[in-house]
Formats: sequence, C-alpha cells, structure tokens
Amino acid sequence: MKGKLIVFEGIDGSGTETQSKLLRKELGSSSVRIEYPDYRGVFGKLIRLFLDNKQELSPEMQFHLYAGDMVKDKEKINGWLNQGKTVICDRYFLSTIVYQGIRGFRLEKALKFAEDFGIPKPDIVFFLKISPKESARRKMDEHGKLDRNEADPAFLGSVNASYERIARDNVFGQWFIIDGEKPKVDIAKEVLNVLDKS
Repeated sequence: MKGKLIVFEGIDGSGTETQSKLLRKELGSSSVRIEYPDYRGVFGKLIRLFLDNKQELSPEMQFHLYAGDMVKDKEKINGWLNQGKTVICDRYFLSTIVYQGIRGFRLEKALKFAEDFGIPKPDIVFFLKISPKESARRKMDEHGKLDRNEADPAFLGSVNASYERIARDNVFGQWFIIDGEKPKVDIAKEVLNVLDKS
C-alpha cells in the first residue's frame, strides 16, 4: 500500500519543526521526516546566504533554488511512499509557491514546474497559523536575531494571507488550517485527529 505525504507549513516560528518531529515520534518506524530548505545541501547553502542578506537573488532564482532543493529528493520521497511509509515534511513546495509568489513568481508557473519535474503532491497539508508578532518573538527567543523574512512583519502578514488563500482552494494538496498559537500538545492531537479521519 502506498504511503502518505504529510506536510507542515506556516510562517517562520509557526511550529512546523516541532509538529513534524512529534508526528514522526508518534508514527515511529512506519514514517520518515524531511525538512526544507536542506541547509546542508548546495541549494540550501545558497538559500541561507540569501536569507542572511549576504546574497541578492531574483524571485525567479529564489524559486528555482527552493524548488530544486525538492527536485533533488523526489526519487527518495517516491521510494519511501512506494514502501508504504508516511513521509513527513517540515515545509515543502507550498512554501515556495507562497514566499516566492509574493515576490512575483506566478502560481501557474510554479504548478507547471511541479508537473514538469514530477514533484510529489502532498496528501495532507497542515497550515499552522501564527501572527507575525508571535513569529518574531519565537525566532528571537530561538536565535537572538532575525533573518530577512523574519524581520519583516508586513511580508509575513502577506505570507499568512497567501497561505490562507491557497489553503481555501486546496492548492497542490488537501489543506487543514490549525491555530499554531495553541499549546503544542493540543496541536499534535488535532493533527492526529485529522489523520485518523483521512
């Protein structure tokens, strides 16, 4: 039986890492977890330079770096799914659609790219919604500094609005919106409840 691709999305600090790890722990050996950007890889290293304001990139170049980061793993992800494993993603192609979309990369082009390059489509996407103010507070507590996205509340507000729009339309997967400011245990229960019914 083919496995499921489960994705956690949200603005910086929304809890995608925490919830993806909690779900991986809950599901155990029947699951694997992957995260994007992959800062250890060649694409991720360039993305990190951009986020740290050490490199300027056009929206198109940003899109292709982020998307290329996933294209490099598509055989691995499909292999896990074909083994019947649940693949849990901390951020995925939807982040690229949203973040680079706000900077000018059109949704139609992004979805055509996904089709042309065979990026696996998620079965379920959880959008963990938090405010830009809460995002900045959490990231400052975590790192003591903010990157170019985290330091721009207006940009993060636009990201939230874009996530909500594509969630309502179930773009590139079936979406569920969860209040990311609730206690993490309550969020994890809500996630499991959705998965039990799917």
